[in-house]
Amino acid sequence: MADRCLLCLALLLAAGPALAQGKLLATGGAWQLEGQAGGGIVPWAVIAGYGEAGEWGGGAGVTRVSVDDFDLTVAGASLGLGNRFELGYARQSLRVAPLDLSIDQDVLSAKWRFAGDLLYPGLPALTAGVQVKHNRDFAVPEALGAADDTGVDAWVAASRLWLDAVAGRNLFTNVTLRASEANQAGLLGFGGEGSDHELLLEASAGLFLDRHWVVGAEYRQKPDNLAAVREDDWADLFIGWFPNKRVAVVAAWADLGDIAGLRDQRGWYLSLQVSR
Repeated sequence: MADRCLLCLALLLAAGPALAQGKLLATGGAWQLEGQAGGGIVPWAVIAGYGEAGEWGGGAGVTRVSVDDFDLTVAGASLGLGNRFELGYARQSLRVAPLDLSIDQDVLSAKWRFAGDLLYPGLPALTAGVQVKHNRDFAVPEALGAADDTGVDAWVAASRLWLDAVAGRNLFTNVTLRASEANQAGLLGFGGEGSDHELLLEASAGLFLDRHWVVGAEYRQKPDNLAAVREDDWADLFIGWFPNKRVAVVAAWADLGDIAGLRDQRGWYLSLQVSR
């Protein structure tokens, strides 16, 4: 069923009449690894695509993360409706090099901008979102003590684009609060003995060097549910390129800490999104 969702979203993006694209360049965000508009590791309070009220838009994206002992590949699509609602799907595939195995996960997501605006005075853009995750290869997570192969993350986010904020350059900021019991974002299952959803902090900031280039950093707090292995917070330093409203490319250096007992997982991150 999840594969059909991805196909339907891709067909919607490829078909139909040309769309009005009233939003400013880059205000549809980039491709976040759970299939929503945002940064690399953090969802933002923006809606995918460049459609304004009464329009629709969205994007399809691929991401590759390569650290010392793991490679993560993500592909999916998201659909934005009236700059108010967003629906998305992502398939994640984690290759564990020391064990020569892969762990796949499906993520279905939804987002609602319920108040505020990214640019104009008053409240920042405020969104609420949900991510329903299903781990398709539960043997390893179960062996590490995970309680379930399916979980739900819920979050709220606030985003603002500050115009002429730093030496005449625009500054983007985002704060997300997530309720989750996902181990390594669900790739190592959900929960553990006696665990429950935790409230976790995520944040992003980016400085636009010009209309097309942005540099910044992200941070994502993580739960630590598994007694057998420690889970660390994630962080990255990124550079984004938005040559036009069709394409977004983000490259980053990522620090994912310890994963499944393998220490100091650091490496690169690259994502490509095609929008309309």
